[in-house]
Amino acid sequence: MKVIVCEQFGPVSELRLVERESAPVGPGDVRVAVTACGVNYVDGLFVQGKYQIKPPVPFVPGMEVVGRIVEIGSEVTERAIDDRVFVNVGLGGYVSEVVVAASRTMLLPDAITDGQAATFTQSYLTGWFALRERAQVQAGQTLLVLGAGGGVGLAAVDIGVMLGLRVIAVASTEEKRQLALSRGAESVIDSTTEDVKERAKEFGGGSVDVLYDPVGGELGTTCLRALGDNGAYLVIGFVGGIPNLPANQILLRNRRVIGVDWGGWALRNGERNDQLVAEVLAEIGAGRLHPVEPVVYPLADAAKALSDLEERKVAGKAILVP
Repeated sequence: MKVIVCEQFGPVSELRLVERESAPVGPGDVRVAVTACGVNYVDGLFVQGKYQIKPPVPFVPGMEVVGRIVEIGSEVTERAIDDRVFVNVGLGGYVSEVVVAASRTMLLPDAITDGQAATFTQSYLTGWFALRERAQVQAGQTLLVLGAGGGVGLAAVDIGVMLGLRVIAVASTEEKRQLALSRGAESVIDSTTEDVKERAKEFGGGSVDVLYDPVGGELGTTCLRALGDNGAYLVIGFVGGIPNLPANQILLRNRRVIGVDWGGWALRNGERNDQLVAEVLAEIGAGRLHPVEPVVYPLADAAKALSDLEERKVAGKAILVP
């Protein structure tokens, strides 16, 4: 089997493609021939040792894989050869095959492609958890999404529209803004040439109700001021650095700052998270959510895929194909 290995924390360029012996299949296991490995921004943080959790090295990056079952254990009854499945492996996804417990696999509806299935989890579950569970948004509210051309931001646009929100999308390129419009954004803002806070207030009729921020940095700090009474600032990530949120601006107009750590929550609430995954898959299967088709890289080009994500060259999502 082919495997991408991080031998020590450092630049993503040091990742290596190696050959390993295939793992044996236990009585309750299945072997999945991987057709797509999801690539996420956070994978690069793991490789560089910049994430809050630091796995022991060496390790295999990647969390999400899709493929077909090619071998089943003697005690497996709920899966069959050639079933198309999704697996969240935690770590170890940049591979050509995986052996996992059959209970960890999830059958995929025909309506979702391999590429979509391999890239929806982190972005769509983050958005679903943030908007439904943490912010408990209501139809008719105004949602301002920063970094709307990336995977996490674009998913928030899609989910927000499905939930009946008025979505304002902020992105740095015309291609990314068009992607956001294609997912139903009502308005778009060019983060490179426009005053995002003022334009957001203009589009929102004076203010916005919810700020979805996977960017952070100075942009996040500034856009806090676009929130109206009881507005909610959803802290998703810090691609642009950790923002310095002024307490007086939080106090004014009774604004709220809400942390969103879907990954940590999912580890502690496995059963409830499985329900969220099923809910999102059902919406995708019904055609109410629309994950973008990802940019495709060969497995051997994992370093380039991560580098392109870090440099914001990718509109939407990316996958590795063994």
